[in-house]
Formats: sequence, C-alpha cells, structure tokens
Amino acid sequence: MDFKAPHTLSDIADIVKGKVIGNSDAIVTGLNELHVVRKGDITFVDHPKYYKKVLESKASFVIINKEVEVPNGKSIILHDAPMDAFNTLIEYSRPLVPASDMISETAEIGEGTVIQPGTFVGNNVKIGKNCIIHANVSIYDNSVIGDNVVLHSNAVIGGDAYYFQRRKEGFVKFLSAGKVIIENNVEIGASCTIDKGVTGDTIIGEGTKMDNQCQIGHDTVIGKHCLIGAFAAIAGVTVIEDEVIIWARVAINKDLVIGKKAVIMATSAVDKSIEGNKVYMGSPVMEVRQYWKHFASLKKVPELLRKLKSLEK
Repeated sequence: MDFKAPHTLSDIADIVKGKVIGNSDAIVTGLNELHVVRKGDITFVDHPKYYKKVLESKASFVIINKEVEVPNGKSIILHDAPMDAFNTLIEYSRPLVPASDMISETAEIGEGTVIQPGTFVGNNVKIGKNCIIHANVSIYDNSVIGDNVVLHSNAVIGGDAYYFQRRKEGFVKFLSAGKVIIENNVEIGASCTIDKGVTGDTIIGEGTKMDNQCQIGHDTVIGKHCLIGAFAAIAGVTVIEDEVIIWARVAINKDLVIGKKAVIMATSAVDKSIEGNKVYMGSPVMEVRQYWKHFASLKKVPELLRKLKSLEK
C-alpha cells in the first residue's frame, strides 16, 4: 500500500515513536507485509526466526525490535513492539472515516448499475457499469468492483483480515489497510464474505462465479473463470489459479497455490499446494485415483484383522 504522500524515515520514526538507525532523510513511499513488499516500502519483523528473511527482502526500511547489522541500502527503526508500530502506521495512513450515508458521496458508481435497498457502500468505493447489487450487501471502504458484477444479498465485501498475534494479555489484532478488487463479470452468492488485504489486495478474477456462504481470506488471489461451491472456506494469502473448480464445503489452508484447472471435490481439505489439471478429494486431499485406492485398501482391513486373529489361534 502506498502512502498518500511520501514521508522521510525520520517522520515515520516520530509517528511510531521509534529510533532510526541509518538514513533518517530517506524517503518512505509505502508500507507492506513481507509477501507484497517493494523497494521504498517499510515493513516489520518481531521474531528472530524471520530477521534474515525480512532484512534481505525488497523492503528498503524495517521496523525491528533488536539492533542488527543493517544491509547496504537499507535503514531500520528500532521499536520494542514492531507490530504495534506497524498498526500505528496503518491507522495513521488509512483511519476509519465513519459513514454518514448508506451510499457514500465519495463512491463512484457506473452507468446502468442497480443498487437494491438496504445496501451499504463505503467511502472511496468504485463500482463499474451494469452491476446488480442486491439488498443488504455491505461494501466496505476502498473496494473496487468491475463491470457486470452481481452481488447477492447479505454479501460482505472488504471485511477485516482475521489476523491476530497472541500475547500474554490476550490477542492483538493486526489492522487491515488493503482492499478487495472484484474484476468484470463476477458473481458472488448470498452471504459470502471476502476479506480485504492487510496491506495488499484480495482479488477475485474475471468471470469467476461463487455460490452462497463462501469465505475468502485476506490477500487471497482467485484467478479467472473459477467456480467455487457453497460453504467453501479459503484462508488468507492463497493463490487459486485460473479455471479452478472448488466444490461445496472445501477447506483450503493459508499460503497455498492451487494450480490451473485443478478440480477439488466436495468436503475435501487442502493442506498443501497442489498441481493443476488434476482432480482431488479427501481430507487431507490427494489425487482422486490415489484416494480411491486408499479407500479400497481400508475396506480390506477388517478382513485382514480376522485372518490375523485366526492365525493366532
């Protein structure tokens, strides 16, 4: 995510109340999590396990809780609680602006789009042409919706990421400043929920169709022309490539890649990345032919046990 205007690193340190090590006059253009970080961005790290990875990333600036050797071309801000400092920057950069109308005056709505009663459209939302937004849909701030999109009743577009850090005193929420982007010709079923990115974007690709009551986690990218069945749950930072079919009640874990044209049968659970152009089922998921071989083998277990008992006699 970009700042509305660039800041010096010294400005950033003043905002978060940290100490600069490096070039305090360097220009910071945005803030991002590690998986979407770019040159000019500031990110954070608060665990020794990830120090090396973050310090060697594309980030130009890092908020960190320990003095370390700073790589060439980078600067750091020392802070006792880097995640809290990052939250402060998110809140500073994209504060909540309370709504005063059901459809914000700052929303851009395209020609031919129909918005049914009870729908909420937040600040800086962009909706394209010839869309149908059914009753009681909630579209949070900064969401972007393309042309010919259908959103069925009670869908929630742009809710916060489900992202918490455990501490002794309880859980601390990681604030969300990203957005949801829904491309052209997408249809979202009733009561679906699509969470915005933390600093990046959650994207639903062109032509994708989603059944009712699906959950899409933060920063997930779904490709073009996918089919997603009812009650599917897709965790954050996952990539679903083009033309994937996900049938009802499938659960997909975070940080995975589902290959192009993969088909996942109903009620399956995916705990690892899977290749495209194959059919999968089971929990944990496996290729369908392998699944049925395993299932056939399991059916023989009682008979094998009976034979073992007879041999013992």
